[in-house]
Amino acid sequence: MKGRYVALFIIFLVLADQALKFYIKTHYYLGEEHNMLGKWFRLHFVENEGMAWGWKFGGDFGKIILTLFRLVAVILGTFYLRNIVKKNYHKGFIICASLIYTGALGNLLDSMFYGLIFSESNPFTLSKLFPAGGGYTTFLHGKVVDMLYFPIIQTKYPSWFPFWGGQDFEFFSPVFNMADASISIGVIALLIWQKKFFPHKHKIPESTVETNAVVDDRAQVL
Repeated sequence: MKGRYVALFIIFLVLADQALKFYIKTHYYLGEEHNMLGKWFRLHFVENEGMAWGWKFGGDFGKIILTLFRLVAVILGTFYLRNIVKKNYHKGFIICASLIYTGALGNLLDSMFYGLIFSESNPFTLSKLFPAGGGYTTFLHGKVVDMLYFPIIQTKYPSWFPFWGGQDFEFFSPVFNMADASISIGVIALLIWQKKFFPHKHKIPESTVETNAVVDDRAQVL
């Protein structure tokens, strides 16, 4: 797989991820939600300060550590992708690695720059790009924009169900973005098709050594 195709694939996905985030950030109030394909697919605007799926990590200091970790991962990932392309690894493996790389890069851009270029989002006013008073926070402290929501099942646990009887049940509840989806798809595909991407080498059959020695009943086995 040629390097320029990998680069174009990554650029396309990053631009799509960022374009959707820019649109949601500037056109949706925080917490705003709209049905897209019935009730099971919605655009629901939330922001998170931590890892994928809204997980958090140690407050402001943890936010910086997480962003720097993403930055290091993207830098190392750049060299790794270049290496596996040059060594002509399996095309499927390169695509999976590119998806994971794209997801890390997409969320890294949010963390690094969104606090500098956007005003704060809230339920009452829309965020502005490049506001006159500056962004809502400093470098490395930006919030990640999430919007994809698939509440496929929304019901209640039956009253007899242990511990959660009568409480709400929802599948699938996380709100995520295209970068998160890229990482998840890449990892899942690697787990499913790893044997195809890394086939085991065939064992070399044992060879028979021919000899001219005479073997008869007088041969002694030591």
